[in-house]
Amino acid sequence: MPAVSDTSPILGLSAIGLLNLLKSQFETVFIPQAVLDELKVETNFRGTSVIQEALKDGWLEPHQVQNKPLAQALSLELDKGESEAIALAVDLKIEMLVMDESIGRERARAMGLQTVGVLGILLNAKKHKQIKSIKKVMESLKQEVG
Repeated sequence: MPAVSDTSPILGLSAIGLLNLLKSQFETVFIPQAVLDELKVETNFRGTSVIQEALKDGWLEPHQVQNKPLAQALSLELDKGESEAIALAVDLKIEMLVMDESIGRERARAMGLQTVGVLGILLNAKKHKQIKSIKKVMESLKQEVG
């Protein structure tokens, strides 16, 4: 099942070397242009090489938002990446949105989308024995990205 993602889950998981969890759980993860811009893949931030590889491999796939009025309306409350991620999920009729921001998740659920954050990704990974300790991963996330 494919998903659409906002910026922070990708940045966080890539910073701790676990971006592959998104691929294993969703196969394809679509991102809008605003998220691609926020990822700053042309820089040397921690984890950007993993993001570049995911883009090259094609499982992390940039896609243009078609419903610009929806994205613009959502941007009254949310940042551009979150707004475009929700609009892209609606455009592509993809039910799963990967996002940590609580207000964004509320807006997405109100539009009939399912949401999961990094903690949900980690819980699923633990269930499938892809990671040993959620606590250690969360500590790594806190250390790397705050």
